[in-house]
Amino acid sequence: MSFDSLPDGWTVWTDETEGRAILAYRPDVFDTDAFPAPCMPTLFVSNRSRKNRPEARYVATDTWHVTLYLEPEVAGEVEEYDSREAAVEGAREYARRFAEGEIDHRALYQVPRDDYLAKLDELLGGGRSGDGDDGNGEGA
Repeated sequence: MSFDSLPDGWTVWTDETEGRAILAYRPDVFDTDAFPAPCMPTLFVSNRSRKNRPEARYVATDTWHVTLYLEPEVAGEVEEYDSREAAVEGAREYARRFAEGEIDHRALYQVPRDDYLAKLDELLGGGRSGDGDDGNGEGA
């Protein structure tokens, strides 16, 4: 299974044979001082252990994970799959939901980066996802 037919804005950054894959959202935008590369939205597909121990990331498991990162320490919901093929399909669907504004990217932040989130809003169709703002600076 490959990453054919990715939603607009998404590109394959890394795709290791039978291993992890990384999808990147709009690398043409997130490569400057205003929006540094670490802020580029990415989807990781991996079967590495998720345990919080130094060597754990090198241990392969039977479970595949798809994780959205807006920054190295800002992650969305982790989805789990039984095979790489299912995880690749799940990553394509996750990318679609993100690109269509179905994922509330603002809710992933404890301390929002206003300029960054405004740019994501613009790239994702101009709507502000889930913040209760009516666009005039007032809540709903």
